Amino acid sequence: MTEAGFIPLSRAIEATQIPSGNKVALPAETAVMITQALGGTYTVHVPHLGGLFRIAGADADALGLEPVEAAAAGDGTYDEEKIWAQLRQCYDPEIPVNIVDLGLIYGLEATDAEAGKAVTVKLTLTAPGCGMGPSLAADAEQRILSVPGVASARVELVWDPPWSPERISPAGRETLGME
Repeated sequence: MTEAGFIPLSRAIEATQIPSGNKVALPAETAVMITQALGGTYTVHVPHLGGLFRIAGADADALGLEPVEAAAAGDGTYDEEKIWAQLRQCYDPEIPVNIVDLGLIYGLEATDAEAGKAVTVKLTLTAPGCGMGPSLAADAEQRILSVPGVASARVELVWDPPWSPERISPAGRETLGME
């Protein structure tokens, strides 16, 4: 029997531990509570394993939900706008605004590589002590790699200039009730 609000996983899945970004196997019947469902992923709380985990939308069936299908690969032609669209699907598990609208992306560069483009993104965090860096970087890299024409992805954490709330986009401000 699970506590109120907790859902037993119907099958074993791989999840990403927050904030470390480590991959963790969650066995079937693990009791989880969904704390956020944004960007096609689910953040779940698993008390007996020590915290939060991100579950891919493709594994939503294990939560009793409809799986979120990955975007079609397309024709393989690189398009920077598709990178930005994927980054807009990355969310901090505690903030309901994507990393682009939060102003956390300081740069995006694509260079030619043997099998496509090598994409490097510069990402900052809202505070230097924030432990979400590895988790957000892993999510962003995975999403960038799903874009046609991308051969590799690297997300670098940067601290200069320091992030401030002025970097939040108008859409992000509206979501956070700052407008």
